[in-house]
Amino acid sequence: MQSAMKILHTPVRLYATGGVENYVLNLTRSLADLGHEVSVICSESARDMDCDPRIRVMPLKSWGQIANTNITPGLPLALAKENFDVMHTHLPTPWSADWSALACLAKNRPLILTYHNDIVGAGMARHLARLYNATALNLLLKKSARILVARPRHVSFHLKPYMDKVEFVPIGVDTQLFHPRKAAEECDIFFLSVLDNFHLYKGLDVLLEAMQAVRAELPEVMLSVGGSGGLLEHYRHKAKAMGLEKNVRFEGRVSQGRLLEIYNGCKLFVLPSLSAAQEGFGIVPLEAMACCRPVVVTDIVGVAEDVQKSGAGIVVRPGDRGALARAIISIISDGVKADTMGQAGRHLVEEKYSWKKVALQVERIYREAAEDAQN
Repeated sequence: MQSAMKILHTPVRLYATGGVENYVLNLTRSLADLGHEVSVICSESARDMDCDPRIRVMPLKSWGQIANTNITPGLPLALAKENFDVMHTHLPTPWSADWSALACLAKNRPLILTYHNDIVGAGMARHLARLYNATALNLLLKKSARILVARPRHVSFHLKPYMDKVEFVPIGVDTQLFHPRKAAEECDIFFLSVLDNFHLYKGLDVLLEAMQAVRAELPEVMLSVGGSGGLLEHYRHKAKAMGLEKNVRFEGRVSQGRLLEIYNGCKLFVLPSLSAAQEGFGIVPLEAMACCRPVVVTDIVGVAEDVQKSGAGIVVRPGDRGALARAIISIISDGVKADTMGQAGRHLVEEKYSWKKVALQVERIYREAAEDAQN
């Protein structure tokens, strides 16, 4: 039996609604299930999500944000005090990732980097992103022992010189938490995202525009939008201006219990992402499929190829409002098709995307990287 490892994760945040945060919460818990000693250093934030009590969490005071990255001046000292066998950090939040690389270099420990998506931005943040990508990013990639990527179809051009380090590891889903159950009818369509400028790429604007065509065919259609953020009121006003106030319900921040109700009470889940550079893997379609819901996604979403092959939903081109509307209508209008797709999605998740299977892959990578560092 192999010995337990001391594993340190350094996401920029943990207690927040987002793909990276969910990734770290679930992966660390699954690594603890395998018997490892797992710690997390991250920025301090409102604890609206529960972490496994076996995970040691060290929150640091944040001095604000640059783009989507919390700045935590206490991070370098906190990392220097830690004893670990392997450290696992995450992009697109460079502050925590870069300090993690320096700490691993000083301690001669391997750094594992999950490259969720490219670092981009708007306005001044766009210039900062370009500067970072042209300088510090290459140093980080060079110092990383392994680079984990969830989307083989959309490998960033930034990673091309480092493909010998790249390992393809999918995002997982908690198949015990997310599973089909009886629920009251909630809505026809469900969309879930943080509603702020950084997450414009999730495509809610396109979905609202497609809803006009859907409503023309299905006048009583109901879209439920989950998530909160600085653009929540903007989207409320947009829906009203488009005459959709009776067809769109904004849920705001969604608790885990409420999330399970909506997944099981909707007819389909939609993720119309627009940017391959910004979209990571897309964990929310996996959660919906685990609940036997059909999905409609764009072809840049990481799970899109498997959705197409398995028949778990419909894949459309980014920004194609007409195709998005037709896909939505075809599923809502055909209960047999929706049920067949839902069953296919659940089977796909069980076969390929359980967190236990993902954690076993990551554990292997940790051990190989640790052995390489000792040689």
